[in-house]
Amino acid sequence: MTDSRFDDNSKIPFVHRMALISDELYESAKKNCNEEYVDVDISNVKCAKDLHTISECTARISKFHILEPYCTSEFDELDNLDNNRKYFLETYEDSLHLSSEFPQFGCPNYNSYLCKVWATDISVQKALRIRKGTVREWVRCNFSIDYDKDVQSTLSYHLHLNTRGYRALIYSGDHDLGTPYLGAESWIKSLNFSIVDDWRPWFVDGQVAGYSREYGNNFTFATVKGGGHTAPEYNPKECFPMFKRWISLEPL
Repeated sequence: MTDSRFDDNSKIPFVHRMALISDELYESAKKNCNEEYVDVDISNVKCAKDLHTISECTARISKFHILEPYCTSEFDELDNLDNNRKYFLETYEDSLHLSSEFPQFGCPNYNSYLCKVWATDISVQKALRIRKGTVREWVRCNFSIDYDKDVQSTLSYHLHLNTRGYRALIYSGDHDLGTPYLGAESWIKSLNFSIVDDWRPWFVDGQVAGYSREYGNNFTFATVKGGGHTAPEYNPKECFPMFKRWISLEPL
């Protein structure tokens, strides 16, 4: 998550591009919400109605990879860590909340459950030199920690580092609804970098692995074809050469 103005607002265009909502519903929401889907005026009934319909259409879609099976959890979804509102489309998904019951094989949280069993094991904690009694049960993403989310955007950090000569590779799985690639495209565009190598495919073993765009100041954006929220987890074969080429100063 870089900036919610771009990342969260890109979810509606993304679900339309991925054929999860109709053209008519998308155009209605686009018009009624004025392309603002997060900070919605509560008096805007037409916008709220469209967003509710979109939420119903996508409620049983796996947000971290839209082609994965949707798996329920006994845990309620957490509110977005914004202290003032809850977004229409949730940010934190079932796959992060580990049920006390053994999850179904093939569900996104199955691997997380195995990690939980492993990391909670006393012998494992001893081998990792974790002080006895400090961690009773390991949780993959512990949102119960008491802190405030006070950095709403990291765009200024990207700009600060880039103008000082630091290279950057920004990549997105193109099937991730949690933080869609469209959001990354939008916030990168807002930086007003010049394009030096426009949209083109990049390949692994002769197959299209994704698409990339090179900007001035050594800034690279890439999509990973078929990738989810954690692209290397879903597409390790493609992501390893992608990173290897980038870190070796080679074109993707």
